[in-house]
Amino acid sequence: MSFSASPRPPSGPRRRSLLVSATGAAGAVLLVGCSGDPEAGEPAAERSAADAARARAGRDSEALAARYAAVIAAHPGLAERLRPLREEVLRHAKAFGAKGTGGKASPGASASSGASPSESARAAGPGDDAGRVPADEKDAVALLAGAERKLADRRARALLEVPGELARLLASVAAAGAAHVYLLTDGG
Repeated sequence: MSFSASPRPPSGPRRRSLLVSATGAAGAVLLVGCSGDPEAGEPAAERSAADAARARAGRDSEALAARYAAVIAAHPGLAERLRPLREEVLRHAKAFGAKGTGGKASPGASASSGASPSESARAAGPGDDAGRVPADEKDAVALLAGAERKLADRRARALLEVPGELARLLASVAAAGAAHVYLLTDGG
């Protein structure tokens, strides 16, 4: 089969010219849409709400890292298992822009011999009795799993209230938290 060129010259712009023009226009649109501030196009009220949500997420990650540190300090035998999860939680805090203590265990964080599993469940959220660690390793790990689950759920609910890039970050960190829950429970 042979293809022959049409005897008439093309009228109008050539295909290559149109492609180059379209590519240039698309690039210009992308450059205009990109700026140093991912939420630059948002109203100030939305930006401040996003900033508050980002700061809260950073503080929550730092509190969770402190809880991991307290459990590791109280139960050194769990350190090898928990240290990678804690390091990831610290990376999450950094991604949210947290500039706190790095999630160090508080001086009063020690195993409380009287902590029952129900007390562990009650104290499962970041910031709730963060210094109290159950004496039993299994209960201490359950405490961390509960804190991770509570925080992942709260972040998943917050997705609807924050703008695009922050929502993607929250979704990613919530998914990582759910994976931590799996690793801390029967899956681990």
